[in-house]
Amino acid sequence: MGEQLISNLWLVPFFPLVGVILNGLLGKMYGNKFVSWVGCSTIGLSFLVSFIFLMKLINVSPDQRYSIEKLFFWIATGKFAVEAGLVLDPLSAVMIMVVTGVGFVIHIYSVGYMHNDPGYARYFAYLNLFIFSMLILVMADSFLFMFFGWEGVGLCSYLLIGFWYEDKKNTDAGVKAFIVNRIGDFGFLVGLFLIYKNFGSLEFDKVFLSAANRGIGNPDIVAITLLLFMGAIGKSAQIPLYVWLPDAMQGPTPVSALIHAATMVTAGVYMISRCYILYLLAPFTMEIIAIVGVITAIYSASIGIVQNDIKRVLAYSTISQIGFMFLAVGVGAFSSGMFHLMTHAFFKGLLFLGAGSVIHSLSGEQDIRFMGGLKNYIPVTFWTFLVAVLAITGIPGFSGFFSKDEILWNAFSRPEGSPVLWFIAILCAGITSFYIFRLFYLVFLGESRIHQDKLHHIHKSPPIMTIPLIILAFFSFIGGYIGLPHSLGGKNSFEEFLKPIFGFQQKLIKFNPEEEFPLSLEYFLMLISILIILIGWSIVHNVYLKKPETAERMANRFPNVYKLLFNKYYVDEIYHKIIVNPFMKISDVFWKIFDVKIVDGAVNLTAQVILSTGDKLKRIQTGYIQEYALSLILGAVIIIGYFIFR
Repeated sequence: MGEQLISNLWLVPFFPLVGVILNGLLGKMYGNKFVSWVGCSTIGLSFLVSFIFLMKLINVSPDQRYSIEKLFFWIATGKFAVEAGLVLDPLSAVMIMVVTGVGFVIHIYSVGYMHNDPGYARYFAYLNLFIFSMLILVMADSFLFMFFGWEGVGLCSYLLIGFWYEDKKNTDAGVKAFIVNRIGDFGFLVGLFLIYKNFGSLEFDKVFLSAANRGIGNPDIVAITLLLFMGAIGKSAQIPLYVWLPDAMQGPTPVSALIHAATMVTAGVYMISRCYILYLLAPFTMEIIAIVGVITAIYSASIGIVQNDIKRVLAYSTISQIGFMFLAVGVGAFSSGMFHLMTHAFFKGLLFLGAGSVIHSLSGEQDIRFMGGLKNYIPVTFWTFLVAVLAITGIPGFSGFFSKDEILWNAFSRPEGSPVLWFIAILCAGITSFYIFRLFYLVFLGESRIHQDKLHHIHKSPPIMTIPLIILAFFSFIGGYIGLPHSLGGKNSFEEFLKPIFGFQQKLIKFNPEEEFPLSLEYFLMLISILIILIGWSIVHNVYLKKPETAERMANRFPNVYKLLFNKYYVDEIYHKIIVNPFMKISDVFWKIFDVKIVDGAVNLTAQVILSTGDKLKRIQTGYIQEYALSLILGAVIIIGYFIFR
């Protein structure tokens, strides 16, 4: 697309930035109503502009779906110059629609959820800042400008996880997220250094064009992609840097829905998709991505089976679903990964907001062991939550079915995939069905286990909270039809829209042709997927509704397995033992020896020398004028004598 076909791209991130400034500076002064209007309307305007840009992209030929707008010279020193610019293409268009669309709905929900919070203005300022940073991340035209947005969303995550900073648990969770992300971001930053060293630029277009001539398996590109993937692991909470995400549930529930389910944690998937040319040139890295993704998916899903905090179950579900996305991009199915990213934003955002509605109705209760029978108390939440459950499990007709099945098929059929990856992923799909239906049954069905003091105070969420649930439920149902595959009679419009990004890769790089499989095999694997999901559902129905004592009996029968899963494989404890505690001890040594004795000692010694010298010199000042005059005369005589006798 020519540069002038779509202009004013800056408007997309500009409106949220206005919200940050107004709510940050004037929010407390003008009150919650002002904050609500500014916080929501700025995101709404950004969504409207994003939608207009999307329509413009759709209405032009595929080879013209690209526009770049340079904003200003950001850095210019010597030979190193970086110009900040924004890109609009099918990939960034999908992302800005997800970020602003889901973000707008969650902002509206937040008005009801946070209405009595004393930090209301601060909350919306942080939320607007996050949207601004995320939009910069997905629209940036260079690695360095992307890194600016990358770090911005990390900062906002820290601020929002620890939003209720009076509670140490919240601040500890924020610090944990910040530190773990810094580990991944270190790899990302070193990757940027290598990119500039090898290609002499940080602009996507120049780097990708130059990289395409390097050949497959180039060691420099393999190193770069592994380092960038290290950043993606941290931001998208994959093994081994996933440990921050479950603790991030300490933040307000709408934050969990927006940042830790729908947008920020998918940044790693987007980054790899944006850099797909580099990754296609590094098959070894692609294999690592697929393996890490599928292992993370089944690992975190297994933990979700026995968790009792409603938000923590959804946190491990998020880690698992992002693992599916990494599996997709790892086998080269970038469109499938982005498709699942989009549908996941709908149903996982809905699950978290539904959880928030449940917590709101139970006056803060989050333990699903003390819920049950809520179906008739909060019917809107019940029905919308059910839609999200059916979507995430992959029940046919719902959005998750289309996106997850496409990942499973690509994991099996693509040259980069394998039956082993498919088998692990299909097993994970069954576990997903089990833990999410377990959550649903324990919260909404069966006998009530709610404490009596809360049972009499159950209240429905206000319309400002339930309307966003209905909107997300609608898209959780129909969102998958945009990617209806050819095998089911569709055109896969989503993949067609992204073809200008991923479909023409053969022009730059030579690939082995994909193996052709009969359509019957795809239907057969699809049927297996559906059966696995239904088996998981039926087990939950029998265990948690018909024979609820079975669950406790199984836990008692396999106590070691239960303890292992309940304690999350003791990974946090292992990290503390082999990493955190040793570093704390080393830090303690450095503090006591280097800081206290050397640094502070040197500073204190300097002060003592100055004080001692001053104490001696002050004795020269006697206060007698004749002594001062004598000193002047002696000084003059010495100077004159020096010049006479030298």
